[in-house]
Amino acid sequence: MTILGIGNVLQKDDGIGVYAATYLQQNFTFTPEVEIINGGVEGINLFSVAERSRELLILDSIHLNDEPGSIYLIPSHELGGHGLNSGGAHEIGVLQVLDMLELQGKPLPHATVLGIIPHHITFEMALSQTLTEAFEGYINVALKFLRDTGIEATPKEKKISLEEIVADVRRI
Repeated sequence: MTILGIGNVLQKDDGIGVYAATYLQQNFTFTPEVEIINGGVEGINLFSVAERSRELLILDSIHLNDEPGSIYLIPSHELGGHGLNSGGAHEIGVLQVLDMLELQGKPLPHATVLGIIPHHITFEMALSQTLTEAFEGYINVALKFLRDTGIEATPKEKKISLEEIVADVRRI
């Protein structure tokens, strides 16, 4: 299983996938082991990640007509045109990378998107209060999805908070 956090941390709520991937990596160990990747806005550079993954959990903001903070767990093939890392600052998005694999006749990973409706997409390194409040629920959905696929997550002794993760990103 590969967990792929994508998004732009320079655009407030768009960075939720990166923050969530970092949070999972810092606060849990997984059995069997999972690969956690902060894909940021890598676009086409994620091709090799998709190519080598059998199971892929994509963490990102998603643009659907719903309340900010609403959480969706959706098979990636159902997401065409919903703004999942598709253009803008991302150029080629993760869904386009999956399309490229298919066009080349390569096996596709079983990909699922854990999306959350953003509240603010603006140039700021932070998360909105809405997504900060929804973050624990977002992480819990990820952990339940992993558990349902046979992966156990064990909390580490020392927890790193979301606030610490966001602050670390600002310092980079």
